[in-house]
Amino acid sequence: MRTIYSLDATALEADLILTIGSFDGVHRGHQYLLQQLVQRARDTKRLSAALTFHPHPRVVLQPEVRPVYLSTPEERAAILESLGLDMLVVLAFTRQLADTPAEAFIANLHTKLRMRELWVGPDFALGRGRSGNMAALQALAQRLGYELRIISPLLEGNEPISSTRIRLLLSGGKVDETARLLGRPYTLSGQVSQGARRGRTLGFRTANLHLDPTRAMPANGVYAVWALLRGDGASGLPRHYPAVANVGVRPSFDAGERLLEVHLLDYEGDLYGKDLAIQFIQWLRAERRFEDAAHLVQQIQQDIATARTVLGLWTSADERGGRL
Repeated sequence: MRTIYSLDATALEADLILTIGSFDGVHRGHQYLLQQLVQRARDTKRLSAALTFHPHPRVVLQPEVRPVYLSTPEERAAILESLGLDMLVVLAFTRQLADTPAEAFIANLHTKLRMRELWVGPDFALGRGRSGNMAALQALAQRLGYELRIISPLLEGNEPISSTRIRLLLSGGKVDETARLLGRPYTLSGQVSQGARRGRTLGFRTANLHLDPTRAMPANGVYAVWALLRGDGASGLPRHYPAVANVGVRPSFDAGERLLEVHLLDYEGDLYGKDLAIQFIQWLRAERRFEDAAHLVQQIQQDIATARTVLGLWTSADERGGRL
């Protein structure tokens, strides 16, 4: 997949079918549209492409609102490439771009990207004041000579699958429902950092990952997870370890910075400085304060037993088609 960051830097060898959106998380609804677009492009011997913006338009249009993301730009690009997309266009969203009239922006896409079909959802609009609504885009299609295709959203439980819906589920700790809408477990990645080492005094060593404030986070609590340790093995591929994760502030101790702490169940070794990816499978319980270390240890043992049961119902995320 080719990635470009400017409409002026293109020299395409074929006409193109394009869709526009944030594609945050590349959930099943996005996949539904993109798989059809890719197949249509192949059938018509055109290129398939998606255009997205970074940062999210709300960062510029509503600076008081801090959006959180279901995926990093790198994760999003990797998933889009896995769907067979030929090209990803990433444009910096600026005030100047926000003030661009829809007609001028679409005309640029038609000329510089050789856009011959534009695929969007029924609520899509772009341009200054969202002037590029369905009626305007259809009028432009007739004038410029491209085809506008309106794709109905994919439904789950009689509701459209959307990034907003997934963020709400995630904030409620419903990571199993989140995985169903994403088409894979929700994953957070990071480098293991030095912690207070309380876990080893309790008999449960933990890996501490500081949380990216721009990422959507599961609710505070304890989860059954898969921990993917990159480069752990001769093949260089990530290895999956069953694990228990705690998201929160550790109220039994200092109630400090919000962290992701992970205890790998079947791993012996030093994790400091290594990269971990944590796939959230099921919420186990809320985070709470324990009156003493003995009660905390007893609860952790119960959490481990429950997590083994939960994860025993799953094959590894790789075998289920999960992606980093």
